[in-house]
Amino acid sequence: MKIENEEIRNFYIEECIEGNWSTRQLERQINSFYYQRILASQNKQIVRNEINKLEKGIQAEDIIKDPFVLEFMGLTDHRDFTEIEVEKALMDNLQKFLLELGKGFSFVARQKRITAEGDHFYIDLVFYNYILKCFILIDLKVGKLSHQDIGQMDFYVRYFEKEIKSESDNPTIGIILSSERNETVVKYSVLEESKQLFSAKYLPYLPTEEELKKELKRERNLIEIEKSLQE
Repeated sequence: MKIENEEIRNFYIEECIEGNWSTRQLERQINSFYYQRILASQNKQIVRNEINKLEKGIQAEDIIKDPFVLEFMGLTDHRDFTEIEVEKALMDNLQKFLLELGKGFSFVARQKRITAEGDHFYIDLVFYNYILKCFILIDLKVGKLSHQDIGQMDFYVRYFEKEIKSESDNPTIGIILSSERNETVVKYSVLEESKQLFSAKYLPYLPTEEELKKELKRERNLIEIEKSLQE
C-alpha cells in the first residue's frame, strides 16, 4: 500500500484481515478516507457497515490465493516429490495449512470417496468455507497442470453439486493445486471463465531472491504478450 503513515497503514492491514477485504474493497475504502471517517464518526459501526452496502459480498476469487506458500511442509531438498508425499505433509501440518488457505476454512475430509456406477474416485482434500458458505475441493498435482486434471476436477464439482451439497450451500468450488501451471491450458479451458473451477500454484519452499526475479520477469513477459495479442 502506498500509505506512508505507519499507523494508518497498520489500520488498513488489520481491517483487511478482519473483514477479508478484496483489493477492490481496500482501494475503495482508502480512496473514500475510511480511516479518517472512522476517527471522526461518533457511531463507528455505521461507517463500518457501509462497505457491506456498497460492495458485493466476498467472492471465491477474493479468497483463493495464488500462489500458496507451503514451506511448512518441510520439503526443502528440491527433489521431485510425489502427490502422496505432498498430501501427507499438508495433513501433518493441517493447522498451518488452514492458516495459509485463509479465513473461514474448515477441514472436512481427506481422500473423499465418491462412487459413480460402481467406479470409485477419490478427492484429495475437502474443506468447507463458512464465509463463502460452500464446499471447496482441492486436488493436488505434482508438475504441470493438464487438461485431464481440469476435466477430473470439473467432474468432482458437478458430483458434489448434485449429490452432496445442500440447498442452503452456495455452489461448490474446485481448486487444482499444482507445482507448475500451464498458462495455455488455463487460457483455452473452462478455467478461463468458470466461477467454480480455479487453478493455483503452490511453492513447497520459499523462493530465493533470484527465483523471485525470474518469476516477476516471466509474469511481465506474459502480460506484454497478452497486450500485444489484444492489440
